[in-house]
Amino acid sequence: MNNSQDKQNKVPAAKPRDDRLKAALKANMAKRKAQARARASNTKEKKE
Repeated sequence: MNNSQDKQNKVPAAKPRDDRLKAALKANMAKRKAQARARASNTKEKKE
């Protein structure tokens, strides 16, 4: 095999990894936003 064939074989393997990482990042950001909202609402309740 030459180098161009090696590179072509590696590209499809990266796609599922990228999709998995993208989904994990999205879930993590949603979790962090929910935590931030909960903290913000808790501080509002304490002030009142």
